[in-house]
Amino acid sequence: MKIGLFGFGCVGQGLWKVLHETKGVKLEIKRICIKNQDKARPIPAGFFTTNPYDILDDPEIDVVVELIDDANAAYQIVTESLRRGKATVSANKKMIAHHLPELYALQQKTGASFLYEGACCASIPIIRNLEEYYDNDLLTSVEGIFNGTTNFILSKIFEEHLSFDQALQTAQELGFAESDPSLDIEGFDPKFKLCILLLHAFGVFIEPEKVFHHGIHRLNDFDINYAKRQGGVIKLVARCYRNGNQIGAYCIPRFVPNEHRYQSVKNEYNAVTLESAFSERQLFVGKGAGDKPTGCAVLSDISALRYQYRYEYRKFQQNGAAFHAGNTELKVYVRHRRVGQVAEQDFSHISERYISGNYHYWIGQIELRKLQTAEWLHDPEVNLIEVA
Repeated sequence: MKIGLFGFGCVGQGLWKVLHETKGVKLEIKRICIKNQDKARPIPAGFFTTNPYDILDDPEIDVVVELIDDANAAYQIVTESLRRGKATVSANKKMIAHHLPELYALQQKTGASFLYEGACCASIPIIRNLEEYYDNDLLTSVEGIFNGTTNFILSKIFEEHLSFDQALQTAQELGFAESDPSLDIEGFDPKFKLCILLLHAFGVFIEPEKVFHHGIHRLNDFDINYAKRQGGVIKLVARCYRNGNQIGAYCIPRFVPNEHRYQSVKNEYNAVTLESAFSERQLFVGKGAGDKPTGCAVLSDISALRYQYRYEYRKFQQNGAAFHAGNTELKVYVRHRRVGQVAEQDFSHISERYISGNYHYWIGQIELRKLQTAEWLHDPEVNLIEVA
């Protein structure tokens, strides 16, 4: 197999490394398309081109691998590749989440395989397991820590007592966080992964805009100290679930007690919990960030293409449910600063109220649909954390 690679950043170089260290597959990267031809790179310049059609129109290239940051450019590359009938691999979760219906239809039309294990939780083979092992199981929920960057930051805060800004800076210095970390810390990245897993777990296509999310970007010392006093930590948890014929999903920070299974999932590690009627609870843990873990997931997809593997999307064929999370109630902690800053009428019940000179908080029950439309959540002085 000959590979045409788009992008040679962290994940692209990770793929190069694992491909050249493994003895199990015989694959060749023939050409690598990059934006800047003059940038110094650790392999010979002859591999590189700035013309995408040097890859897309090369009849010798069997597999196109897209590993770039730009979601719009990634969409163009993937669709052009599939239209040419080439097997295609991607790790761009934002692009995939926003275009899943079109990409599904294009696979059905052309018969070309499109694989993207590297887009969800790096070294954890969650999509393949949902497709193959749990294809006929009656799943009730899929949840977990889907973002290695935020988990690294939270681990540094609770394990090493760093401030949020110090932990974020450390993550950036180590390459776990981008210079603009908003996709991670505001919860967009795990939400995109959640949208992808919704299709493979429950057979539902959903636009990312319809899934509620709230990140860790408003976390402060008051919230952190509250978690410590309660004997726990905070994790950013994404969850999708079935309730009868309704499917729901959300992604928000959660207080996790010290005895909880997520408490030991630290630094850049991810965790995925599957709950089902037949196999009950299963926990997967693995590195969710870094060049080699993600490169390994991409290599696994490329390797599977040697025997013409493709997703069958069986849950989509079986599905009789619709996405509707309106009446799901969550127990939440809402920290704010002023009386009247949060609409009390949005809550069905408030079980605890705290007032001090600097901060107030409520703990209570609220419907997910209320959170999706709550104006007070746009206030930067308000923070939201789920209470497990």
